[in-house]
Amino acid sequence: MDGPGQAPRSHDDRDHKAPGRPDVTYVYNTGRAFKDEALDGLVTAYHRFIRRIPRTSAIASVTAPTRGRVATIVGGGSGHYPTFAGLVGPGLADAAVCGDIFTSPSAEQVYRTIRAVDGGAGVLMLFGNYAGDVMHFGLAADQAAARDGIDARITLVTDDIASAPPERLHERRGIAGDFFVFRAAAAAAHRGDGLDEVERIARHCNDRCRSLGVGFDGCTLPGRSEPLFTVEPGSMVLGLGIHGEPGILELPRSSADELAELLLDRLMAERPAGADRARILVNGLGRVKYEELFVLYRALARLADRAGITLTEPDVGEFVTSMDMAGCSITLVWTDDELEELLSTPANAPGYQRPRQLPLDVAPLAQLGSTGVEEHRVERWPESSLTASGRAARTGLAAVARRMRELEEHLGALDAVAADGDHGTTMTRGIDAAVDAADRAGPDASDVLAAAGMAFADAAGGASGALWGAGLTTVGNAIRDAPGDGPEPASLAAALEAAEQAVIRLGQSQPGDKTLVDALHPLVETFRSAVADGAGIARAWERAASAAELAAEATADMTALRGRAARLGDRSDGTPDPGAVSLAAAARAASAALTGVGVLGETDSGSKHDTTGAKA
Repeated sequence: MDGPGQAPRSHDDRDHKAPGRPDVTYVYNTGRAFKDEALDGLVTAYHRFIRRIPRTSAIASVTAPTRGRVATIVGGGSGHYPTFAGLVGPGLADAAVCGDIFTSPSAEQVYRTIRAVDGGAGVLMLFGNYAGDVMHFGLAADQAAARDGIDARITLVTDDIASAPPERLHERRGIAGDFFVFRAAAAAAHRGDGLDEVERIARHCNDRCRSLGVGFDGCTLPGRSEPLFTVEPGSMVLGLGIHGEPGILELPRSSADELAELLLDRLMAERPAGADRARILVNGLGRVKYEELFVLYRALARLADRAGITLTEPDVGEFVTSMDMAGCSITLVWTDDELEELLSTPANAPGYQRPRQLPLDVAPLAQLGSTGVEEHRVERWPESSLTASGRAARTGLAAVARRMRELEEHLGALDAVAADGDHGTTMTRGIDAAVDAADRAGPDASDVLAAAGMAFADAAGGASGALWGAGLTTVGNAIRDAPGDGPEPASLAAALEAAEQAVIRLGQSQPGDKTLVDALHPLVETFRSAVADGAGIARAWERAASAAELAAEATADMTALRGRAARLGDRSDGTPDPGAVSLAAAARAASAALTGVGVLGETDSGSKHDTTGAKA
């Protein structure tokens, strides 16, 4: 889940409080270490059910992997316990990948988790419909298929009726309905259903799930004294998101009975035809007491009875929280016989336990699969052992890293116009990790680029990390069968086209949306056209870099339609998109480096383009 940045760097973060305000997170060491220390404590406390997957931000059930059985993986940002880490264990999810507070986990962490818990029958990943999660889980699924032949699929939870109207169901975000969808899919997997069936059941449950919440006050991250957002005293916001996303209506506080009627009436408006049976979940977001939730359920049960709805088995408590946010939500899942059976199966997880017959203290520990980390412990792949294409890829990445460091402050300033100003640091963090991974990979460009892409995504995080990771890994996987001296120009053109499509699919952006795609598309098209005209790789790449630079400059005349900048209207008008600028600068830096050393088998000495003074 995309969200705010990380908390301060050391135990001194307690000194960052605003004068006179209490420190609302009482038990912690540092904001930066909070997630990992919480996961370690969770595993220590509930080792009967779960264990940490080594060298990841993920946990796995003691019964995962089970050979021949579909594995289910859930995940997203931390700060929402018991979703996601608390819903892993026998009878429930096989693993959870946990990002930092309100931040999606990286594709690398997801990929390692897929490998660790895959039992050979495929993997279904389930999470709320948030951009960062969609990109990173999508990239990990692509990597698992390309590198390991693992069929890893995705089902998005889209239950929040406040986030989009019924005609745009696919745009809705996922909130407390996560619990029912995770539970149904995991139950189907544990009884031995195949991947197609588990996926069908997850989608069926999601289609029958509807949620709506209300917020009374904001939440505060560990190490911070100021809340992420506030609600006016005496007011409540209907449809407020679990990270503080805007709601749909601000109202005066009401009684429990009035609140129950308000929430249930809106959910009932989307009641499926003929549905008369449902399960209800009353969920606290962190600061609403359990007793208050029971008062709310009392009113809901009476209203449901009057409406002719049979409530089969309620769940009342905290299922998807938002740190210390004051608020609550209700979820209805309109059940049939199939869903009733699946949602009644035994399960044991730290955050949800339903009795089962198997004594968990004698449950065998399944052997975790390899995450892939163990296979890349070489300190450095010797330069002498690289093929020509491997040297070219490594040289190009190093040149890009140098250019990104030069532009870090400039890119941050561009990003600050309409976003949070972190694009420069995101790019340098990602490319530095990519270069480090490239130094340990080989012998061919395919191996170097695939390793660099996953490392970039893992280190950078966010949308930029996922998109750059998708681009680099897609090119690497596409040229896997190329000879050691590198792919033919036409093959590289096809690989670049595949990378563009991967970026567009993950980012859901098109040319004209004012994103990096506006530089990527002309780069790919120009490269393809130049190759068709008979140009070699170096000359075609030089022309493509020039096209990307011109296109990046032209984004200043566009209005952002995607990402954070789009939410700020025309604030970015007149300023080029930082993602397009960084991509164009990277293309120019790679072109200069590769042409200069002739590692692609051609020097293009006739080129008159001055690559030493490329524009910012």
